[in-house]
Amino acid sequence: ERAGKDWSAAEEAAFKQPTIDMFERQSHPLYASARLWDDGIIDPRKSRDVLALSLSAALNAPIEDTRFGVFRM
Repeated sequence: ERAGKDWSAAEEAAFKQPTIDMFERQSHPLYASARLWDDGIIDPRKSRDVLALSLSAALNAPIEDTRFGVFRM
């Protein structure tokens, strides 16, 4: 379009498809877990057990005050 030419619907679809494929691949839960971007995937059948264990572990020590902001990836 910048060059003053019109795109056909097929050309536009061919241009967009690699980006769509990348988003589809990278939005899968295993993609992030494989790169250790999270703490793993919880089987929904075990979510209560994991939550109970997490809360139990969190209550074992007092939470100290911090002087830094929120970390973002």
